Amino acid sequence: MDKLIEHLEEVTVRFAGDSGDGMQLIGTQFSDTAGFAGNEVNTFPDYPSEIRAPEGTLYGVSAFQVHFGSKHITTSGDFVDVLVAMNAASLKVNLAQVREGGIVIVDREGFDDRNLKLAGYARNPLEDVGLAKNHVFAIDMSKELKKAFIEVELPSKLIQKTRNIFALGITYWLFNRPLDPTVSWINKKFKGKEDVILANAHALQGGWNFAEKNPDFRKQYVIDKSKLPPGKYRSITGNQAVALGLVVAATKAHLPLFLGSYPITPATDILHAISGYKQYGVKHLQAEDEIAAITSAIGAAFGGSLAVTTTSGPGLSLKTEAIGLAIMTELPLIIVDVQRAGPSTGLPTKTEQSDLMQAMYGRHGEAPMPVLAAASSADCFNMTLEAARIALKYMTPVMLLTDGYIGQASEPWRIPDVDKLPDIAPNFAADPSTFKPYVRNPETLGRLWAIPGMQGMEHRIGGLEKEDGSGVVSHDPINHQKMVELRQKKVDGIANDIPDLEVMGEPKGDLLLLSWGSTYGAAKNAYENLRSQGHKLSFGHLRYLNPFPKNLGDVLHRFDRVVIPELNLGQLKNLIQAKYLKRVIGINKVQGKPFKAIELEEKISVLLTMTNIKKWPSKKSNLDIPVDL
Repeated sequence: MDKLIEHLEEVTVRFAGDSGDGMQLIGTQFSDTAGFAGNEVNTFPDYPSEIRAPEGTLYGVSAFQVHFGSKHITTSGDFVDVLVAMNAASLKVNLAQVREGGIVIVDREGFDDRNLKLAGYARNPLEDVGLAKNHVFAIDMSKELKKAFIEVELPSKLIQKTRNIFALGITYWLFNRPLDPTVSWINKKFKGKEDVILANAHALQGGWNFAEKNPDFRKQYVIDKSKLPPGKYRSITGNQAVALGLVVAATKAHLPLFLGSYPITPATDILHAISGYKQYGVKHLQAEDEIAAITSAIGAAFGGSLAVTTTSGPGLSLKTEAIGLAIMTELPLIIVDVQRAGPSTGLPTKTEQSDLMQAMYGRHGEAPMPVLAAASSADCFNMTLEAARIALKYMTPVMLLTDGYIGQASEPWRIPDVDKLPDIAPNFAADPSTFKPYVRNPETLGRLWAIPGMQGMEHRIGGLEKEDGSGVVSHDPINHQKMVELRQKKVDGIANDIPDLEVMGEPKGDLLLLSWGSTYGAAKNAYENLRSQGHKLSFGHLRYLNPFPKNLGDVLHRFDRVVIPELNLGQLKNLIQAKYLKRVIGINKVQGKPFKAIELEEKISVLLTMTNIKKWPSKKSNLDIPVDL
């Protein structure tokens, strides 16, 4: 029978199953193929912290969400249009996110008595009238695979392992996606294992053929290419972008790159990515612990490398004392914190923005340090370059905050012309006759960088306070105050070297929506949706958190109300209220998941209807508007 064709502007697909069902793999392949087909893409890997959680349980569900379309895509999607659920637990965990009228594709084999019991179902949900609001395709994938392989001699166990690829083939038919990119990946991934290549390639085609011939699949959906600016693009995660940014920064600074790191979720992928760039002279150390990781990086900075250490929340806690050492020695060091949900071990595979206060103040003594935050996966590249520029120009460690969402999510990235990127100039000492290790550049207050081997420039290094100029150990109280104030003034002065905060919408007025970090995509979507509905509001996004942009105070006081969404309990809100004495409304979420644009849109809509309140909130008003999910 002829199939119907429907054009869509955007779609969100979610693949869900047990941790061992290969959902991350097929989700990644689907997103890569969407990019190959010319769509903008944003992804959200969502998986449990256990290496292999108990099969069939609710907390063992692993999922991968892909939001793609012909329009500009900045989030992983508010609602799911197509859910692929490989068992009862994955259906139960994810069904509430499916849009009414959405498509649900399930593997019947995952709905036997055992799976239903583990998922807490009293009866089979596939027989429930509640699913009637969705288009449900219940497929016995094992049975269909046997049919597809009837003329192919392969072990049955190997065939059964391709259920996820069969499901992927169905979704490729559904959205008329090309099979070639995934077939090429299969050949590369399993090179030398001909039976595995044959099984997976045949299963992929089998899934496509099943949907093509099955009369229940009546409609295909077409998503046109995105109108991206001309250029060469690739799909990139935030962690991959950080790694590439580090390599490019070292190249532009004409310095060797050294990464000292200890594996920790969700930052480990940066270490993995860096290990693939040895051809560029990159050196990396997988240290025995977090303290060894950062102290090796400090040693590399002393030795003249662009030095980096990467971590996540608990690892950042362990690095605290050594960060103070880098501040005291005034050495350039990049510290990348891919934030996750805490405290303690917390939710290791889930996202949060709760390390901001630690980044700002989590050290003993007066230990100021620049703090930057990337807005998206691709923006991680830009902010990594900026962190390197500031670290080398001002001779200071710099903290770059990303988080588990943008660190592991992917989006299109326009590959820059590296030759056109500005060089980064290190502040090396040049004249031994006038050299003093703590003589400062009058513009930046950064000290000179003298590395071992530069004759006549030997100097003391370590955590004890140094005398201004000479750098000898000093316990003089007046000198200590002077050095503390100089280090603070140096960081404060960076405000003269960063962009002003840009405001979209009204330059002044009633309400300013102010985001930071990975809340950018959802906040900007909410802003644009509300503006399209005729509401007057403004939007700004902060990438520089210490110091803040010079015009931030002026911008804040031009608006009656300032709203800050955060994946914490209001850390930036508290910082801004304390510094600028401006009351701030917080929208806060700490569920291990990023904001959805619709969540912010609904909360801000409530505020916008309060047109009779000019000065909001009053002293008796509740400052915080919780997100009720």
